Amino acid sequence: MQNEVEPIYKKDQRLAMLAESIVKVISEARESAARHVNTTMVFAYWNVGRHIVEFEQHGNAKARYGTGLLTNLSKVLSAKLGRGYSRPNLNNMRKFYLAYPICQNISDKLNWSQICELITISDPLERSFYEKECVHGNWDVVSLRRQMDSGLFLRLAASKDKKGILALAEHGVEVQRPDDIVKNTYTLEFLGLHESAHFTESDLEQRIIDNLQTFLLELGRGFAFVGRQYPITVNNIHYHIDLVFYHRILKCFVLIDLKKGSVKHEDIGQMNMYMGYFAKEESAPDDKPPVGIILSRFRDELLVEYATYGMDANLFVSKYELYLPNRDELARLVETVVGVGGKISS
Repeated sequence: MQNEVEPIYKKDQRLAMLAESIVKVISEARESAARHVNTTMVFAYWNVGRHIVEFEQHGNAKARYGTGLLTNLSKVLSAKLGRGYSRPNLNNMRKFYLAYPICQNISDKLNWSQICELITISDPLERSFYEKECVHGNWDVVSLRRQMDSGLFLRLAASKDKKGILALAEHGVEVQRPDDIVKNTYTLEFLGLHESAHFTESDLEQRIIDNLQTFLLELGRGFAFVGRQYPITVNNIHYHIDLVFYHRILKCFVLIDLKKGSVKHEDIGQMNMYMGYFAKEESAPDDKPPVGIILSRFRDELLVEYATYGMDANLFVSKYELYLPNRDELARLVETVVGVGGKISS
């Protein structure tokens, strides 16, 4: 069919423009219809949950039916409406209403599968953060689940004060400065490397390239991959930067150097040189100064403090971990800042 269309396009440009305009109109209409259907069904599921909760609260449902209420209701609804009304799904609708008593408080850009993941989070601050980031980052369900499993909110919140944690929950990650896009610790469990495994920096880099989509998810919103082993030459000496990205929001290059062990002072000096080169030779006139991140397995705070003294503020040294963090420990750390249960009272 495409082969039949191409000659017509070449012969009649006005017809081609007309066709493309119509295709655009129809495509936008289909997308709008899909969004409308999703919003309508989400609101319907919220209403189902409301009816169940109100029935429980105002009748004797708990006393008469107990856990059998949803089982019996599922049988009736499945017979009348077909699939989609299993006991677990009805329970999710009930939990949806309890988590969001006001339906308008949840974004119409979220689908039912994403909502089912969000309502598993009991803490409203943490749930609010993932809701905002899911929309901002256009995460699918797999991406949302990975970020929840990696404790992204707790990892970011652990380095903030009470006001910062509340802002994180209300608005998600706000990218305005270079330090907004850099984490203290990166979780790279998806690389499949173990603590005791012997691997080189080349192995680490290759694993990242093989799992680039997940690595971009871990880096955060706005990163675009430019290249690996990016070559630069200074005084006829050739260097290679492990990973180079461009940040679309900050409009700057982000250079990443990988270290399998501890960072050394000469590593910091070398990254500073890389940043200077990119600022002078690679950045466009309207680009912001480059950001440099050294990702090391271990981080000596005192050495980093001394080695970066007086250097570019856009140079960061971060750790990476090869396993998922201990959520309980992170939660306790956050609770010491925000109060009991990890919640901030109004």
